Amino acid sequence: MCFHFTEDIGIDLGTANTLIYTKAKGIVLNEPSVIAMNEDTKHVMAVGQEAKEMIGRAPANVKVVRPLRNGVISDFIMAQAMLKEFLGRVMQGGSGFRAVRVVVGVPSGVTGVEKRAVEDVVRQMGAKEVFILDEPMAAAIGVGLPVDQPNGQMVADIGGGTSDIAIIALGGIVNSVSLRHAGDEMDEAIVAYMRKNYNLLIGDETAEKIKKTLGCAIEDYEFENKEDSSMEAKGRDILSGLPRTITVEAHDIYKALEEPIAIIVEGIKSTLESAPPELAADIVVNGMVLAGGGARIKGLDILIERATGLHVIVAENALEAVAEGTGKSLEQIQKIRRYTAKNNRI
Repeated sequence: MCFHFTEDIGIDLGTANTLIYTKAKGIVLNEPSVIAMNEDTKHVMAVGQEAKEMIGRAPANVKVVRPLRNGVISDFIMAQAMLKEFLGRVMQGGSGFRAVRVVVGVPSGVTGVEKRAVEDVVRQMGAKEVFILDEPMAAAIGVGLPVDQPNGQMVADIGGGTSDIAIIALGGIVNSVSLRHAGDEMDEAIVAYMRKNYNLLIGDETAEKIKKTLGCAIEDYEFENKEDSSMEAKGRDILSGLPRTITVEAHDIYKALEEPIAIIVEGIKSTLESAPPELAADIVVNGMVLAGGGARIKGLDILIERATGLHVIVAENALEAVAEGTGKSLEQIQKIRRYTAKNNRI
């Protein structure tokens, strides 16, 4: 699938997944943020899903990495190579990219240096102009919240590397919290739980599958079908060193995720507690929206409602909200300049 890029694009350069959005086509790429490179030849062997399937399976001379950690670039060279490969998939040999303006979504808590690192990666691809947009603002735009109105809106974007919680009004973020507790921390919690309680060592990919299938935030969550509340998990027995398969129940994963989810809920509560009174009153009426892959954790909206008393909605486009928001923000260039003004002053 190739396009000649003569229009502006939005990029959600996420810890777990990279998404690219265009106004005409919508989401044109959605791939895991993973790259595999041959250390001997320095040749890129695979990116995206193909590279992700190589994690834990590659020979010694093949380096498989996720170049973003906790929402920021941890390996600049690999991030640039990965993004170049992704952009190459959706345009004809890079033609037209020099005339393009690009908006990139980043976590609200990243530093000026980290923002410049992201901007440099995209600029070195030849973009005409680069805007760095805070992910909660991008998510709010992507789910269709009226961010330009004086009426306060609240959004929580729970991604792979960070959970970004923000209260937005008049086109800006009034106050926000960025937690480095999100999908990756949940995966690590599942790995630790399986090791401690079942003496079973599992990989990150298996932990992610368990999270997506059984992950729930409340103990009394009712699955539609009883058979959906358990699954097989394969790994290596720590005691014998041999492969072993066990059956994991949803209750196990509730216990495993209890702590990382509690940290996210506390972050939401602290954001509310520091909100100006008028905006807090708005949010009582408007409720809050959950976006990002973590929003799909079963019962998370119910848990937050119980903890805060707010009406909580999981966005229909939770996984694509940030990418769609970055692209939609470019429809009115004067607004994007305002949305990103504080970033441009860095």
